[in-house]
Amino acid sequence: MHEHTTDTPQALGGLRVLDLSRVLAGPWATQILGDLGAEVIKVENPARRDDTRTWGPPFVEGGEQPWDAAYYFCTNRNKQAIAVDFSREEGAAIIRRLASEADVLVENFKVGTLARYGLDYASLRVLNPRLIYCSITGFGQTGPYAKRGGYDFLIQGMSGLMSITGRESGEPGAGPVKVGLPISDLFCGLYATISILAAVNHRHARGEGQYIDCALLDSQVSLLANQAMNYLVGGQVPQRLGNGHPNVVPYRDFAAKDDYLLVACGNDGQFRALCRLLQRGDLADDPRYASNAGRNRHRRELEVSLAHSIATWPAAELLAAMQREGVPGGPINTVAQVLDDPQVQARGMLQSLQRDDGTTISVLGYPAKLSLTPASYRQAPPRFGQDTAALLQERLRLSPEDIAALMRDGVLGGDARAPRLDAVQALPTAPSSVG
Repeated sequence: MHEHTTDTPQALGGLRVLDLSRVLAGPWATQILGDLGAEVIKVENPARRDDTRTWGPPFVEGGEQPWDAAYYFCTNRNKQAIAVDFSREEGAAIIRRLASEADVLVENFKVGTLARYGLDYASLRVLNPRLIYCSITGFGQTGPYAKRGGYDFLIQGMSGLMSITGRESGEPGAGPVKVGLPISDLFCGLYATISILAAVNHRHARGEGQYIDCALLDSQVSLLANQAMNYLVGGQVPQRLGNGHPNVVPYRDFAAKDDYLLVACGNDGQFRALCRLLQRGDLADDPRYASNAGRNRHRRELEVSLAHSIATWPAAELLAAMQREGVPGGPINTVAQVLDDPQVQARGMLQSLQRDDGTTISVLGYPAKLSLTPASYRQAPPRFGQDTAALLQERLRLSPEDIAALMRDGVLGGDARAPRLDAVQALPTAPSSVG
């Protein structure tokens, strides 16, 4: 693990992002923008804070429990944190001023909520026609479900994902199962990021911002991908197959002598190489298994035969032999094992950051490696409202006396100490320039 900062150009350097989102999908999108160099200002309510700050245990040792749950740390690095109650007019006015000079605003409130405070897109585009405004909700701004709240678990069920995840019907423990990660939130955050960058490019060409309506349900439905196409083309409703693949055989887990392993034969040559390795020439020569289509039709009997042969091998020995013979396969790692994997370590997927209170935080790195403008890890996930005073003094020219008064009134929250002069001067002052 190592701390990585860079003086190299940042792909999104100069892009200003106002983050009014909470929990996961929105913060995931804004963290990506921050990793790529954008300046991100995270706004929380002085009284309630981001829900995930309390989603523990575990909590970070040495932090501000109960405001330092591990969940919060997975999606809020490279951000400055301010606390503003924009349900109060004084707070809404502060957000409007920040939005007037922002490039991007991301929010995930229920449909119509921000319009009550004059913070909806229609209101803010009057102040800033170049603003790119991204709303993330469970079901989108239109349709019969628009006003419903949406959570990842509900979306996994409603989208059809859980109907194809879990053990096959008839097996012990059969039934729908959610994915072990909040995948609907995460992928919606990725789609939001992609859409924001597309809008930045459009603004670069046309000089105008736009509104982005991003929904968890839409995002998860789009990710049904090959399973949805199997239904649209073949007319059959996809079913749960456990760890099996609906189209490719053999492509699943098998029990070796001492552990489980994965076999993923994507073509006929790999299948024949597996058969040679297992000394099962009878399977390689069987005309029923000569093509993937045939193996799919006769899936059950083929997988039973392979299972008997694989069960005689120690897992590590078989995986090493598969690698030598060019047969795709791998172990089923625990989270601890994968984070200790030499490939993961070599790719820089573990980073460390230090908070302003001296606490060191390990985080997962950004996966793509850009040759000229790599991701950077500049700031650990911030303490609640740690930048309120410094940022509003520098950016909006609020006096320390005004900030202190707004904090006493509950309009602002966070660190009530006067900002250090060097901290104020360290804040970005360059005008918005990207796109």
